[in-house]
Amino acid sequence: MSQQLSERVLNMATSATLAMAAKARELRAEGKDIIGLSLGEPDFNTPDFVKQAAKEAIDQNYSSYSPVDGYVDLKDAIIKKFQRDNNLTYGQSGIVVSTGAKQSLANVAMAVINPGDEVILPAPYWVSYSEIVKLAEGVPVEVQTSIENDFKMTADQLEAAITSKTKMLWYSSPCNPSGSVYSKEELEAIAAVLRKHPNIIVVSDEIYEHINFAGGHTSIASIEGMFDRTVTVNGVSKAFAMTGWRIGYIGAPDWIARACNKIQGQITSGANSIAQRATIAALEAPVSSIQFMIDKFKERRDLVLSLLGEIEGFQLNVPEGAFYVFPNVSSFFGKTLKGKKIENASDFALFLLEEANVATVTGEAFGNPNCIRISYAASEEALKEAISRIKTAVSNA
Repeated sequence: MSQQLSERVLNMATSATLAMAAKARELRAEGKDIIGLSLGEPDFNTPDFVKQAAKEAIDQNYSSYSPVDGYVDLKDAIIKKFQRDNNLTYGQSGIVVSTGAKQSLANVAMAVINPGDEVILPAPYWVSYSEIVKLAEGVPVEVQTSIENDFKMTADQLEAAITSKTKMLWYSSPCNPSGSVYSKEELEAIAAVLRKHPNIIVVSDEIYEHINFAGGHTSIASIEGMFDRTVTVNGVSKAFAMTGWRIGYIGAPDWIARACNKIQGQITSGANSIAQRATIAALEAPVSSIQFMIDKFKERRDLVLSLLGEIEGFQLNVPEGAFYVFPNVSSFFGKTLKGKKIENASDFALFLLEEANVATVTGEAFGNPNCIRISYAASEEALKEAISRIKTAVSNA
């Protein structure tokens, strides 16, 4: 009966990260010892002070519908967070709390994009950007970056990609999947281009903001001329190990925030009430309360780069944030490994799953067909074993 489904869903790609995770679960169910390095999810527990706030919210009977755009005191905590960490000043009307940052992104797309509008995506980009844009009937315009430039789009590349149909620029920093972090100087150069095109809206995904080893984070909305045209997306999933709590939020010009609130009111209404109360505790805590996680991620990054650097064929750079490495594996293309012809990154990722019992994600899903994404949000023991298996698989092929 699939012919009765909408063209919208038939044309939509399945999330590659979720698909790989599902495949890994299937193999585990068959008894295989799969090490999962495919999902973007911290392996830490949610901090106890956040869990305590949730328990108190239950006892205080926060069990009714919340305002569509979030509790007033949560929005106050978000406003203070933006001022403290990002030098951004929003009012209550510029904040919308959603069921995860993914819903925040979808709200913005539905609120702003018209059919045929072009959205510039520096590639690699997070796996859902392109599909969300297409769902809103926009046109993704990929700007290819290189590992030599740490997978960052230059101002000249942005200028060359802009057309009369360009409506938006979407990017993340720190970036999923590459771990790249745009410096203040790089964002100022991008902003200089955008100031020549005042109608282009920017979506800045900063969900990995605190998992940053570069010594500082810059929000493009804080740069001259950018505040009134930028939507800053964030949440508590990554830095506070709260992926399942499903809380994301935006700081945006009031007219965009009002439109997102309108859309959300017809789709999900307010986010989970208990999770919102817990998020207040997370956002009011100093960054030092989660510094141990950030330090551990940096140790793991260095470990993974060291071990992968011993494997011939993996081209690496040094990612400055998030918890991913994004090696170029194109040297394996055209080769036959253990009887399997490797034509692209998807073939290579599948080879690693089947022959090394290690789940990664093809870079094709992120707009880069030459790379794979490896998440190091796993224990050091698991990372050492996984990379040992990968080395054995490609060396003995």
